[in-house]
Amino acid sequence: MLEKVRDEIELMQRHIQVVRAVVGHQPIGIMKLSEQLDLPFHRIRYSLRVLEQLGYIQASPTGAVATKRAEEMLLNLDGELDAMIDLLRSMKKNE
Repeated sequence: MLEKVRDEIELMQRHIQVVRAVVGHQPIGIMKLSEQLDLPFHRIRYSLRVLEQLGYIQASPTGAVATKRAEEMLLNLDGELDAMIDLLRSMKKNE
């Protein structure tokens, strides 16, 4: 069970890296993202597809561009992550 959760967290981490890279370098293509993030092409393509379906990025003729939703997510990210960390800490036996 915990292995699956860890895998999902690592996937979320990659998606967040991709969103940050798109916001910082838009418009940007898959190959450039792959180089910048040092991740395989197929992983970048998957993250872009997921992020587009969730409304965080949009495809354009010159590459991926961030939506307002992506910028809002990044603004609130620290608070959301802190809440998740608190929840995880509450599960520990000693706390």
